[in-house]
Amino acid sequence: MGEGPPAPRPSQARGGSLQGAALSGSVALVTGASSGIGRHLAEGLATRGMAVAGMARNGERLAATMDEVAAATGARTLAVPADVTDRAAVEEAVARVREELGPVDLLVNNAGVIDAAEEPLWEADPDQWWSVVESHVRGAFLLARAVVPWMVLRNRGRVVDLASGMGVRARPEYSAYSVAKTGLMRMTEALAGALEGLDVRAFDVAPGVVDTPMTRAMPMWHGFTDWTPPERVVELVAAIAAGELDQWSGRFLRAGADDLAVLRATTPQDAARQLRLQPYGDDDPLA
Repeated sequence: MGEGPPAPRPSQARGGSLQGAALSGSVALVTGASSGIGRHLAEGLATRGMAVAGMARNGERLAATMDEVAAATGARTLAVPADVTDRAAVEEAVARVREELGPVDLLVNNAGVIDAAEEPLWEADPDQWWSVVESHVRGAFLLARAVVPWMVLRNRGRVVDLASGMGVRARPEYSAYSVAKTGLMRMTEALAGALEGLDVRAFDVAPGVVDTPMTRAMPMWHGFTDWTPPERVVELVAAIAAGELDQWSGRFLRAGADDLAVLRATTPQDAARQLRLQPYGDDDPLA
């Protein structure tokens, strides 16, 4: 595959914006879409009128999910099976989305795995530990590399990276996941800075603790009942896609904790959410 279009500098970029516009007719690409939060996002964005492409490793399960989303919403959907850490597979999948649905207006990097066991890092299997980091960081990097140049060329697009409270406060028993989410957050910040001056933005979204197969399998959440409703995650991502939260580009937003009305009405201070000046409280997220 080619390297994609040349990226114009901000002063050369073409016009066009999602700000204030309906989502109908725009295109979303959601990774990790076959189950869990990714599935909720695929269906929620399709319900709001977006054409949705889903990416995941399990092609059979992904195809069934996207068919179900299309049947439930009437939206155009596309299943593009790929391992997000495989550069060639990612580039081929993104090209297929462009050809069959159109250029991507919203990229949601949701795919990623977690530590195989709750254990200190010196007991972890090195290959499994590193695969966790790669699934989040390399995956989001490859997707951004394949999608963002086309957003820049059109001067239109939003990137959402699914972050975690573990990226700001590590859990020692989930060291790989904590490292991965910290790296992902710094990458989002770097991407947002590089896009300054363009109508292309990047955001970190912590989904809270959503009831998914992954969270149910984690011993730390056994017996937990105060789940974050997945619709809160969908609402936040949809608001980002519509350009309603552009002032928060490069920042860390928390579904289920941050009030959308407040976010829409607030302009962040320079240090907001980038430097902690107060101790962590009980309401700080861990997922």
